[in-house]
Amino acid sequence: THCEISGVTDNKFESDEACLDYIKDIFSKVGDVPKAGFNREKSKQPKLNQEDIYGILPNDPVKPYNMLEVIKRLVDDSDFQEYKALYGKTLLCGTARIDGWAVGIIANQRQAVKSKTGEMQMGGVIYSDSADKAARFIMNCNQRKIPLVFLQDVSGFMVGSKAEHGGIIKDGAKMVNAMANSVVPKFTIIIGNSYGAGNYAMCGKAYDPRLIYSWPSAKMAVMSGSAAANTLLQIKVAASKSKGEEFSEDQKSAHLKEITDKYNEQLSPYYAAARIWVDGIIDPLESRKVISMGIEAANNAPITEAFNVGVIQT
Repeated sequence: THCEISGVTDNKFESDEACLDYIKDIFSKVGDVPKAGFNREKSKQPKLNQEDIYGILPNDPVKPYNMLEVIKRLVDDSDFQEYKALYGKTLLCGTARIDGWAVGIIANQRQAVKSKTGEMQMGGVIYSDSADKAARFIMNCNQRKIPLVFLQDVSGFMVGSKAEHGGIIKDGAKMVNAMANSVVPKFTIIIGNSYGAGNYAMCGKAYDPRLIYSWPSAKMAVMSGSAAANTLLQIKVAASKSKGEEFSEDQKSAHLKEITDKYNEQLSPYYAAARIWVDGIIDPLESRKVISMGIEAANNAPITEAFNVGVIQT
């Protein structure tokens, strides 16, 4: 009726396959549209064996490892041009190529490092100097039209009086400001821990990355399972005391185990994926393909918005 009498539709087909083939043929003749213009060269495989990643990541999420070794197995020719390598060392920032595409990478260094001032800094924690470095790097990438890739294994921002006196609040806000106002495409891979405010600073779901994927080793929550369980137990014990009830040590242990088991279940990337907190769970060796496909898709939409972070307190 609609093909022959009303003229509402253009054609009719014997099968879905025939219809899809016809649609493909239509789009094969469509003229080019403006591109975003992200830089791409001929793709190169990493020089280092990508499968080494499986051995670099420890089974225990608390144990340190060198994130730089992971990066070198993800980027073309294992070539990573690090930005401010001697400053703010708990965050690795630098440019590289993934499947030929130029990218800016921000990754959490999981090794403990020592700053030039003599301060020992814990791996996976964002300090004032690393937040300051990341903010500058993110702004540079926006000015140069380079897509951003965040590799998360973060415990959160540094806390305590020393960190407060050092300006962690303003420096952390500066990093979040630059990241949140970025106009270049952002892509996030959750490699390990993704806890608390660190999730936000490293472009978590709330900050609208084009794609956010996790590896099977990822853990996402407000805090680690053991820390959360102890906190929740303290609240439960305090509430019981206010009612005149006392917990024995055996009861405390039983409650702690119950809370820890439940919380650890919710740390799972499968729990997160089931609630669409991430777009999916991928094998680490699929990361290059996923990021490349994301940038290729994003390249079809020109950047029309100006990069403007407003007033940044320095």
